[in-house]
Amino acid sequence: MDAVAEAFRAVPRHGFLPRSERGRASYDGPIAIGDGQTNSQPRTVDAMLRLLEVDRGMRVLDVGAGSGWTTALLAELVGPTGSVLGVEIAPRLVAWGSANLAAAKFPWASIVEASPGVLGRPEGAPYDRILVSADASAMPGPLLDQLADPGRLVVPVRSRMTLVVQRDGEREVSRHGSYRFVPLL
Repeated sequence: MDAVAEAFRAVPRHGFLPRSERGRASYDGPIAIGDGQTNSQPRTVDAMLRLLEVDRGMRVLDVGAGSGWTTALLAELVGPTGSVLGVEIAPRLVAWGSANLAAAKFPWASIVEASPGVLGRPEGAPYDRILVSADASAMPGPLLDQLADPGRLVVPVRSRMTLVVQRDGEREVSRHGSYRFVPLL
């Protein structure tokens, strides 16, 4: 069994949905979680995690943590020797996502409120992996600056899933299909 499939089994989506939506946890589409945000489509999250290639012990930044589901999936992938920091702009979702994450029992992962005008969490950089669950209008330079070398960044840019692989000071950029996300604010 592969690590991403195991993470999905270990971290069920229903615990990261509003109570009124938990019956739809197996629905392979985005589900509204309030504040104009969604819990992403499972097939899309699977594709993003596979592109990210997360290993045990890594330090990961999760931009647009929302309900905490992707943060928890990443925590499962890095294990207790790694760390995951989720960043979310909506204060209500920070509180709710943090509670969901605490219930999932991943003490090596947390969700914090995004600082106004700051993308990511530069003071914690560098990160081995960065996952962005919101559509950027252009490649987010501040996140590239927070990426370790070697490192991988997965971000939708103008609805195209984009992978940046940084190695030896060089960046390789590839695109992997079209997706719909809420805008990166």
